Amino acid sequence: MIYLNSFKLSPFIDRNPNAYPDHVFKHVAGEVILFDRITVIYGNNGSGKSTLLNVIANKLGLKGNESMLSNGYNKYAIPFLDFCSYELGEDEQERPIVQLPDSSQYIKSEDILYEIKKIQQSGVLRESMLFEQAKKGIDKEKLELIEQSHGFRQQMVVVKFAQEKYSNGETSMQLFEQLLTPNSLFLLDEPETSLSPQNQLLLAEEINELARYCNSQFIIASHSPFMLGTLQAKIYSLDETSLRTCDWVELENIQFFYQFFQKHQREFEK
Repeated sequence: MIYLNSFKLSPFIDRNPNAYPDHVFKHVAGEVILFDRITVIYGNNGSGKSTLLNVIANKLGLKGNESMLSNGYNKYAIPFLDFCSYELGEDEQERPIVQLPDSSQYIKSEDILYEIKKIQQSGVLRESMLFEQAKKGIDKEKLELIEQSHGFRQQMVVVKFAQEKYSNGETSMQLFEQLLTPNSLFLLDEPETSLSPQNQLLLAEEINELARYCNSQFIIASHSPFMLGTLQAKIYSLDETSLRTCDWVELENIQFFYQFFQKHQREFEK
């Protein structure tokens, strides 16, 4: 399923060299990205791949987007976003999609790390759970009853068990299993964070399955060789002077790994 067919970056770049995000994308101003079921945005540190996902998430109004207004002081973000444009795709019957699924969202690596931290710090999670109840208008007396309830204590037992049993990577995999659902558009920013190479491969295969069989679409920012080599994806490189698709073995990061292991080949052959 192709929910988001294309995205065009603003063709207008402000003259101010400090304009954000204008000058992050000055070398690809006005470029159009055509999406597949899985599309990877590749680039080295500082290339703008995470910013690009957030630009798309802001323009689409996706859950999880981070406001680019910088508390209202970034005057450049609004015109930049206004000049960006996109086209939605078609469903399986080739009918135009007019609205993205409600379950679609932008998931950042720091979101996953934050959830892991909440699990690891049961006291913080306890306060968070009670705060969520308080936001619903529940008074102090009822909050105390909730805290003493069997269900609440069971939740805390589960949290403690997870804290003792699972590593960050294992917890990340569980969170992705909960978050990545069928019939949705997902923007994932460096999902490989905290994952071992083996788990990166498992996550990439899960994404392949969701895209192929479960009507989900993924736009992923990554420079992990394990993700890039496993995902059945169209790959765009932001390291180029103009936006173009690449084969994963062409990418600078992949070539670096290849040359590194070639240099140490004799050590592996002992």
